[in-house]
Amino acid sequence: MTKADNDIAALLEGRHGDPFSLLGMHQNEDGSLRVSAVFPGASEVVVLDTKTGRKVATLDQLDPRGFFEATVPRRKNSFAYRFSVTWEDGSASQEEDSYRFGTILGDTDAWLFGEGKHLRPYEFLGAHLRQIDGVEGVSFGVWAPNATRVSVIGDFNAWDGRRHPMRLRRECGVWELFIPALKVGAIYKFELRTRDGSIIQKADPYGFASELRPRTGSVVSGLPPQRKLPEVREEANGLRAPISVYEVHLGSWRRVPEEDGRYLTWQELTEQLIPYVKDLGFTHLELLPISEYPFDGSWGYQPIGMYAPTARFGDPKGFGAFVEAAHDAGLGVLLDWVPGHFPTDPHGLTRFDGTALYEHEDPREGYHPDWNTLIYNFGRNEVLNYLVGNALYWIERFGVDGLRVDAVASMLYRDYSRKSGEWLPNAFGGRENLEAIAFMRRMNEVLGEQCPGATTLAEESTAWPGVSRPTYDGGLGFHFKWNMGWMHDTLEYMRHEPIHRSYHHNQLTFGLMYAFSENFVLPLSHDEVVHGKGSLLAKMPGDAWQKFANLRAYYGFMWSHPGKKLLFMGGEFAQGREWSHDESLDWHQLDVDLHRGVQTLVRDLNALYQKTPALHERDFEPEGFCWLDMNNAEWSVLAFARFGLDEKTPVISVSNFTPEVREGYRIGVPREGSYREVLNTDATVYGGSNVGNKGEAIGTEPMAWGGQPCSIVVTLPPLATLILEYQG
Repeated sequence: MTKADNDIAALLEGRHGDPFSLLGMHQNEDGSLRVSAVFPGASEVVVLDTKTGRKVATLDQLDPRGFFEATVPRRKNSFAYRFSVTWEDGSASQEEDSYRFGTILGDTDAWLFGEGKHLRPYEFLGAHLRQIDGVEGVSFGVWAPNATRVSVIGDFNAWDGRRHPMRLRRECGVWELFIPALKVGAIYKFELRTRDGSIIQKADPYGFASELRPRTGSVVSGLPPQRKLPEVREEANGLRAPISVYEVHLGSWRRVPEEDGRYLTWQELTEQLIPYVKDLGFTHLELLPISEYPFDGSWGYQPIGMYAPTARFGDPKGFGAFVEAAHDAGLGVLLDWVPGHFPTDPHGLTRFDGTALYEHEDPREGYHPDWNTLIYNFGRNEVLNYLVGNALYWIERFGVDGLRVDAVASMLYRDYSRKSGEWLPNAFGGRENLEAIAFMRRMNEVLGEQCPGATTLAEESTAWPGVSRPTYDGGLGFHFKWNMGWMHDTLEYMRHEPIHRSYHHNQLTFGLMYAFSENFVLPLSHDEVVHGKGSLLAKMPGDAWQKFANLRAYYGFMWSHPGKKLLFMGGEFAQGREWSHDESLDWHQLDVDLHRGVQTLVRDLNALYQKTPALHERDFEPEGFCWLDMNNAEWSVLAFARFGLDEKTPVISVSNFTPEVREGYRIGVPREGSYREVLNTDATVYGGSNVGNKGEAIGTEPMAWGGQPCSIVVTLPPLATLILEYQG
């Protein structure tokens, strides 16, 4: 068997790693032109001159499995051509030849990608609609340096890996191919031959769209257009802005019961969710992960298609329109983003080219035992490109306001949730994941440089210093950090019966010991209302009335406390049962006055929060806060003052976490004058008993109290929070 025969056999058996050396148009030693092609199932293949449309050669079938080849008579200069193919069933078609087109990936892109410095690898990897030499089609690119052969397979070539093998760019390990005539909607995967000869099929890591689960193919979709973050959004995402976030799992916020409980589409979410959130006065929507994921029960936290908005709600254009509609309504959009781990599903990133490409080879570095997921190899340049590019992609191509980065602690520590002997120390013998730290800093620096006004938030549950401090100051570079300690302590406090709360008073006050060490968000997130934890309402003690009163008092305390706000859906109307990702929220509960009262309170708290600078301008500065009464553990009363940049107009928050009415309660205040009760969580409109100060101005008395120069005397309602505003 000759070398040519061996090459043909390797090609037809899916073993040939350099198809461009054999297929397409080549010059023979005598200067004549040779054209070779693979068309399994064809009976005749004719070469046509593209310019004239004339037949210039009929290819000989050199192998019955579909290899055709012939020398073109009387032609010595290369020319544009296409094939006229007659198939064994008698049908005919005209086909452009992928193997007549040159390289796609530019040298600069290849170099930057290999160096880990390419900010936007999604502009050439994945599937892209292109026109080359006047021919429209789709170019494909995939990083798989250790594969011996990679092909594009799909519904356009009967999923036959022999039809469209790719060219390897050895300088960067990227395989590329242009397939003419493909259009939006074509379904595809990559078929890879590994070094041990195994054949595997993978979805596109950079695919812009995916099939709806349980199908796992990638879908050709145009690269979304660039969207610049509006200037007004830059200000709305700032540290001094009022930020009140409504966290949403789109699949269970609301469903369509008339249609077997199907999910809402992006259009329906635009029409229903955005006006609802706007009406309640929230400033931002935070969506649980929408990158494509195979398992509904992961809520999106085990993504496989990092560049593809999930097909559960429609196509990528629908998501882009949703973000634009939110901005038009004055709402920001934050995405939960999961760079910490990925699932082991066979069509995903795991051992992508037969080797540990995106993950670590050693499970002590690359496997999460808690979640049965794999950890990215953050020290690998191409993985850095993939993740940093993905962060840019969502902001630049969909215009989202920012990313809430999931499970940061799991990335920071090599021994996260591991026993001794189950993890490897870093190069210096420590437990810190130095590569992950460098990745997060780079990601935040790149977003800061490329997307001014966009924001990042870290879900970080340890005492790691400087999470929300600039990288030049030794921090990780996030803008905000979730205050998990505050959430845990205050919810534990609220669980106690009021008679026992005096023994746990420090759980409400301790958060102010560190409140200004980071730029904190106070999160009542989805994690607190699932897995047997019960709803926020169910955590509250007492009878039905007291449960609602406790929750209202807690919300009043939270909205007046330093820190931005986040509330998971259902909490705004005190849903009674624990959240289930398989069911819609219990919207019928809004027919009950107590539930509707909580919703009204949240709306009023948001309105007051937005219009009152003292409640948001200095969330992260100790000068914006002052204790007025922090030691009355016996009566479970707390009082503090908040200040804006104009320190002359303080706001006073007073909480009574017992069911006892406290009449004639004296509170020291920082300024002489009068204070008016602007919100009382015990008001009738919220479902309360309407005890309080009737919204009337309360004048100060020249009696120093609690370290303050003067004081006021108020009535404290039972299980309630009062907010009073200085009137001058």
